Amino acid sequence: MPERDVAPTTVVLPTIGRPELIRSCLESLASCEPRAAEILVIDSSVDDAVEKVVSGFAAVGARRIYCGEQGLGTAFNLGLRESEHEAVLLTNDDCTVDRTWVGVGLAHVRKHGDAIITGRVRPIGDPESVPSTIDEPTPRVHVGKPAFVLFTQCMALRRSEVLAIGGFDGRISPSAEDNDLSYRWLRAGRVIRYDPEFVVWHHDWRTREQLERLYVGYAVGQGMMYAKHLLAGDRHIIRFVLRDLYLGTRRLASRIRRGRPEWPDWRLGLLRGLPVGFARGLRVFGRRSESP
Repeated sequence: MPERDVAPTTVVLPTIGRPELIRSCLESLASCEPRAAEILVIDSSVDDAVEKVVSGFAAVGARRIYCGEQGLGTAFNLGLRESEHEAVLLTNDDCTVDRTWVGVGLAHVRKHGDAIITGRVRPIGDPESVPSTIDEPTPRVHVGKPAFVLFTQCMALRRSEVLAIGGFDGRISPSAEDNDLSYRWLRAGRVIRYDPEFVVWHHDWRTREQLERLYVGYAVGQGMMYAKHLLAGDRHIIRFVLRDLYLGTRRLASRIRRGRPEWPDWRLGLLRGLPVGFARGLRVFGRRSESP
């Protein structure tokens, strides 16, 4: 591919033991016009299956970096530190990206370097079985009011700006590291921009049982995040705790009235996962340590 079609940016792509998903994601990244100069696959797998896939994409700048500690926050931080470029794009291994994705993300970083850019995450397959999607057609600018508006499946940023506030909090696991960064970023008076032209597709591949476990995991991470900020004296987080408990209780009551839905519902995971995560967060963040 001609050099003029290579953008000076790094893609950070965490994975753990999902070689076929990684292959599809890398194929889409290789098809971008322009493509990224560097693709860092942050791999926490216990075998070499992912490494073999990544080696087949070395010609388009892909390389595998082993990460011995599991968790998206830890993986993203490692990728940010190892990046050769200031402009960094983030996605997940079960996504494929639009051909314009790299170019759109880089343009935003160059124009809005003090902001984090997030974009449209559209489902492929049954929308009910694809978690964490957003398909809003209108651009938005979030500033001042803390909210959970980041999607790590589709993000662009200036690495030095994110690392300056501590990056992702890798202690929050198995999820919600994006919500924590979103909350801290906006509380600090910074800007998050949503662009519907910055597009990835999130694939349907989980079974009912896997999806159910995923939603509980989301809530565990969210509970950890709530405990972290409450222990830091931030009472604003209480309204989010109450909102989640309300959503979970309301959905449970609806399920009891109508019977089991066809697919698991993320709101049902809140009641199971939040208490577990909150207790875990009290243990983790109750110890004296530096925190992002």
